[in-house]
Amino acid sequence: MKQITVIFISLIVLGCTNSGVVVNFDDDKSDAIRQHFQHYLNNDMEGLKSLWSPELQVFLNSSEAISLDDLVGLLGAQHETFSIEMQWGSKQDIGYWVETTSYPGGDAYDPVTVTQTWFNWIATSKLTGEIITLPAHISFMWGDDGKIAAEYHMYDTTQMVAAIETAQAAAMTE
Repeated sequence: MKQITVIFISLIVLGCTNSGVVVNFDDDKSDAIRQHFQHYLNNDMEGLKSLWSPELQVFLNSSEAISLDDLVGLLGAQHETFSIEMQWGSKQDIGYWVETTSYPGGDAYDPVTVTQTWFNWIATSKLTGEIITLPAHISFMWGDDGKIAAEYHMYDTTQMVAAIETAQAAAMTE
C-alpha cells in the first residue's frame, strides 16, 4: 500500500509540472495582430509593413515562400476585387480569434513565440456581388526584433483566385 501511495503522489507531482508553454489572449503580440488585421481590412499597406520583418517569409498553403512584393500585390488585388470582412463563427462582434503561445527551447529547437488566428474571411465581389466565405487559419512567427518573421496561411484560395482572375479579365476588356 505504501508503494502505491508513493507512486500516486509521484504521478500527481510529475503530472502537474509546468511545461513552460504559455498561452495568452490579451498580450502585446495578440493585440498587435488584432491591429495588423485592422490594417488589412482598411487596405493600409504601410500599417501592415510596420509589423513585418524586412526578411518576412510568407507561406500560402505551400512550403515555398512568396516575396513581400508578391504578398503586397495579392493583398492589393483582394481589395480591388472584394469588400472584405473577417469574423469568428457567426458572431460578427468577435471579429477573429487570436492567441499567442510561447514555447520554451529544447534540445532540438529554439524557443519560439507564435500567434495563431482563426476566422472566416468573407468577401463580396465588387464585380458580381457573389459572397465567398473561407475558413482561415494564419500563424505568425515572431522574430527577436518583435516583428513578424514568418506567416503561414492555411485556407483554400480556389474561389478567391477565380474571382480575382474574373475581375482582372473584365477590367482588361473595358
